[in-house]
Amino acid sequence: MQKVKASEFKAKCLALMDEVARTGEPVLVTKNGKPVAELRPHRPRAENPAGVWKDRLIIKGDIISPVVWKDRLIIKGDIISPVGADWNALK
Repeated sequence: MQKVKASEFKAKCLALMDEVARTGEPVLVTKNGKPVAELRPHRPRAENPAGVWKDRLIIKGDIISPVVWKDRLIIKGDIISPVGADWNALK
């Protein structure tokens, strides 16, 4: 990892950003010899699977019943009541 003084970083900030983007190698910025910041390439986070359905999924009722697709996914029926199967955990 490349180390640069804060004063050097201030003078070469844009060039260092280009270098980090090109090489993927982070740069450690120091002040009085102590690390104060790290410049590293941006890597987008993986999308949260639950977040994909935000504002597009409405659960209304039984999740076992058939689903209806339109501009949103709508699940009809009761999602709270038991489905009639015995659970081993209850025995």
